[in-house]
Amino acid sequence: MRNLLLSAATVLMAGATVAAPALPAELPKGAAHNIVLVHGAFVDQTSWKPVADILTNKGYNVTLVENPLTSLTADVDATKQALAKQNGKTVLVGHSWGGVVITEAGNDPKVSALVYVSAFAPDVGQSVATLAKSGPATEGGAAIHPDDKGNLYIDPKVFPSAVAADLPTHIAEALANHQLPISLTAFEAPVDTAAWRDKPTFYVVTTKDKVIAPAAQQFFAARMKAQITEVAGSHASLVVHAKEVAAVIEKAALAE
Repeated sequence: MRNLLLSAATVLMAGATVAAPALPAELPKGAAHNIVLVHGAFVDQTSWKPVADILTNKGYNVTLVENPLTSLTADVDATKQALAKQNGKTVLVGHSWGGVVITEAGNDPKVSALVYVSAFAPDVGQSVATLAKSGPATEGGAAIHPDDKGNLYIDPKVFPSAVAADLPTHIAEALANHQLPISLTAFEAPVDTAAWRDKPTFYVVTTKDKVIAPAAQQFFAARMKAQITEVAGSHASLVVHAKEVAAVIEKAALAE
């Protein structure tokens, strides 16, 4: 899976999405130098590679968290371990399921801002399961099913159109057939901390998303009083619209 995602990201970065590598620029005065990126369900940390490369080339210290996807606790622990290695102010970013993780882990004093990208943003006592039941139904949400081991996956036949409609078809189909399952218990676990209540918060709403409805994303962002940026893309916009996503993260790095 990791090599597949890395290859997919490399293909996409060959286009206009990511600039050619350059010498790291001097960061704006007062900016957080550290960026920690938390991936969502069904994929691994290389889904963040296009964004990470942009930010690294600009001089940020970027860390990709490798979520085990076995439980909320395990993913939060992995994120906390990454945060413990940071020196100074850090922007914590989550995509999709990663939004739940940063909501729980983001109360770390090093975290200066939170960025949600097409992400769930629960309040205390809420889980992905409760949010999904109360929000608008989506094609992608309806295609999530458990296997005989209690792990969740997205129907491979639905995955390309629901998750990654703006990725090349062969890449979307390959990702569909090489998903990383996430434990059902992770989706059912409520958070007991809502870090967004005490941190500057930013939200990238993907207006063509068929996994987390754009209306639900707007609700999350409004509830958090987040600064909102809309991107006309699918749930895979962290890859396809990496420049726009990276720009929001840079803005968050200047938050006080």
